[in-house]
Amino acid sequence: MNVLIIGSGGREHTLAWKISQSPMLGKLYIAPGNGGTQSVGENVPIAVSDFEGIRRFVLDNQIGMVVVGPEQPLVDGIVDFFKNDLVLNRVPVIGPEKRGALLEGSKDYANRFMDRYGIPTAKFRSFTSDKQEEALAYLRGLSAPYVLKADGLAAGKGVVIAQTLEEAEHTLKEFFEGKFGEASKTVVIEEFLEGRELSAFILTDGKTYKVFPPAKDYKRAGEKDTGPNTGGMGALSPVPYADEAFLEKIRREIIEPTMNGLKEERIDYRGFLYFGLMKVGDQPYVIEYNVRMGDPEAQVVIPRMHSGLLEAMDAVAHQRLDSYTLELEEDYAATVILASQGYPGKYEKGKPITLPEEKKEVQVFHAGTKKEHGKLLTAGGRVMAVTALAAGFSQALSAVYREIENIDFEGKYYRKDIGHDL
Repeated sequence: MNVLIIGSGGREHTLAWKISQSPMLGKLYIAPGNGGTQSVGENVPIAVSDFEGIRRFVLDNQIGMVVVGPEQPLVDGIVDFFKNDLVLNRVPVIGPEKRGALLEGSKDYANRFMDRYGIPTAKFRSFTSDKQEEALAYLRGLSAPYVLKADGLAAGKGVVIAQTLEEAEHTLKEFFEGKFGEASKTVVIEEFLEGRELSAFILTDGKTYKVFPPAKDYKRAGEKDTGPNTGGMGALSPVPYADEAFLEKIRREIIEPTMNGLKEERIDYRGFLYFGLMKVGDQPYVIEYNVRMGDPEAQVVIPRMHSGLLEAMDAVAHQRLDSYTLELEEDYAATVILASQGYPGKYEKGKPITLPEEKKEVQVFHAGTKKEHGKLLTAGGRVMAVTALAAGFSQALSAVYREIENIDFEGKYYRKDIGHDL
């Protein structure tokens, strides 16, 4: 089977790395890919938003499956595009249809969905930009800290936890004035939940699902969880404070009602579903849904799979996931992101990268990299993720940080405290 992966980040390199190991695979293509994906497949210069270009490539190269990595093409309706095409509709796409992608594409929609199906989440209210005074009055009736979310997609940067009312009012004004374009023309104001964060994941064929290992990611740019939110600076899996009883509570109170809600609303959902959670006491609450695998969580969850990922996706495509057995490694996994200096704000690109020889115990997943004239260069804020598996977190993190010392590019920045809180 020839497979096309859509995307260019660390998640897509991780998916490509795992899928490339499958005996089911014919040729593997990644559109547009990055400087690392071409070591496991062939990069093709097609943008994730170029549905017509993707269509031509799929037909010209006898693609048997399309795997969508990032959220934007899902929210834009790539699955519906395939379904509604008389020729393309025979090619399975791993990802939800547009209505399902709204779970990530609209915070307001997601909160209302959870409200309808009794899924535990923070109290909330949504306001459009023409209701600014009403939103300010609502803020002033709350206690600090204040949680403000841009309704639409904002590359992981549309959530602000303001410590003061003044900061919250300023953020609200910025959002309504179009800081994230149309994405922040509606703002969701939520109750602040105090607890410990974790991420849960399922892969579903629309009828049944398989639960993947949970992960903890580190979103803040600075050490000790300071500085602005990012797309993620590191991750660990499993999560020590999520025991079997707590994971069962997540399944019973969150995953099952979500699946029932999707079925009730007749949403065809075939792909990954990510639950961003907060553990408050012994109760899980949903902070957000993502309609794809997490990044950098993919870099610790996927390497823990002993069974085949392409085999799982084939089962999803044909709605026979109940016959697939998800087998996991017992090892602990850790990943640390190497970023460009200045991320998530302004940063420079095009810096040459020096990489050591590959080691069996460490895997480097590329994100913001590109190959130019045979040289590997930085091409994004998050440049790469260094991942290791070991018998414990301390051993895995030691291997990661040792490898980081051997990777060099101008402006290399990373958090040195990933996992210290555990």
